[in-house]
Amino acid sequence: MSVKMIARVVGALITLLVAVGLYFFDHTTIADILWWFIGIAVVAIILAFLITPYITVIPYRWMRDTSASDLIAAVIGLIVGLIISVLLFIPLANLPATFGHILPLVGAVVFSFLGVALGVQRKNDIVHLFQAVFQNRRNREREREEERERSKESEKAASNHSEPVTQILLDTSAIIDGRIADISTTGFISGTLVVPRFVLNELQHIADSPDTMRRNRGRRGLEMLNRLQKDATVPIEITDNDVEGVTEVDSKLVQMARNLHCPIITNDFNLNRVAELQGVKVLNINELANAVKPVLLPGEDIYIKIMQEGKELGQGVGYLDDGTMIVVEGGRQYMGSTIEVTVTRVLQTVAGRMIFAHPKNGATGALPPSQSSGRQKQY
Repeated sequence: MSVKMIARVVGALITLLVAVGLYFFDHTTIADILWWFIGIAVVAIILAFLITPYITVIPYRWMRDTSASDLIAAVIGLIVGLIISVLLFIPLANLPATFGHILPLVGAVVFSFLGVALGVQRKNDIVHLFQAVFQNRRNREREREEERERSKESEKAASNHSEPVTQILLDTSAIIDGRIADISTTGFISGTLVVPRFVLNELQHIADSPDTMRRNRGRRGLEMLNRLQKDATVPIEITDNDVEGVTEVDSKLVQMARNLHCPIITNDFNLNRVAELQGVKVLNINELANAVKPVLLPGEDIYIKIMQEGKELGQGVGYLDDGTMIVVEGGRQYMGSTIEVTVTRVLQTVAGRMIFAHPKNGATGALPPSQSSGRQKQY
C-alpha cells in the first residue's frame, strides 16, 4: 500500500471518529436531524479520503524538496489565508448547532491551503512587489541625499559669491597721499589692501630722510597706514612676499601684481603707464577724484575768489573747494575778491581739469565774507 493510500485511510477514519464523537456529545441537538447528520458525515469522510494526501504527504514532500524562496512565499500565503479565516470565524460560528463548530475549522483549513497555493504560484509577483517597495525607498533616500548635496553646493557657491576675496596692492604714493583712508571708509573698496614689505621699507626710508619735506611726507604715509590698520571697514595685510631679481620698488610692485592677478592703487603717473603696458589693472586715485568732481558746463555762472595772477597778462586764478583751478580772463583787477564769473570752456588735462572763465558783466568787488563762502561751497 502506498503512502498516499495510507494517508487517505487515516484521514477518513479520523473524520469518522470526529463525526461519531460529535454525535454522542451533542445527541439531544442532533437527534432531530439524524439523517442530515449522517449525510454530512458521509460527505466529510469522502472528502477527507480524497484530500488528505494533498494536505499531508504532498506538502511534506514539497517542503522537503522546495527552495527557500518557495517556503517564504508559502508562509506569506498561509498568513494571508489565516487572516481571512479569522475574519470569517465570527459569522461561521453563529451558525446553528454543529455547523457553528465545524465550519470555522473547515474555513481555516481551506483558506490556509488556498493561501499557500496562491503564494507559491505567485512567488515572482510577490518578489517583484517587495523589490519595488525597497527600490522606491532607496530611490527616495537617494533623491534626498542628492537634494542635500545640491543645497550644500548652492550654499557654498552663494557664500563664495557673496564674499569675494580680492587682493589690492598699495603703492607708496597712494599711502602718502592719504585719500585712500577716506575712500576705504566709504565702502567702495572690496577686498584686502596688501602692503608689501618693500613698500613699507621705502616708506620708512622716506620718513628718515634728512630733507624736511620728504620726511614729513614719509611720516604722513606711516600715519595713514596706521589709520588704515585701525579701520575695520577694509582689512589691510602686510606681506613679506618679494620678487627675486628685481631691485626697483615700482618694478617689484608690477611683477607681484602680475603674479597675484590683482590691481594696484597708485597716484604715480609713470607707474600707471608701465603697469597698463604689462596688462596690470591700475586704480588711480587722481582719476577717481577727477571723475567725481562737479561738472561745470560753458555758460554756467559761479562765484570764485581770485587768489593769484595767471601766466597771461590780466589773468587771475582761483580754485574750487576740490582744488580745481579756474583761470579768469581779466580777473587780475579783482585780486583777493570773490566775483561772479561765467565759464567759457573746460579743459581736461593729464594733471586734472582746468576751467576758463571771464567776469560776468557788471561784476563788482568782493562779496561779504559769509555770503561769499556760502555761495562758493555750493560748487
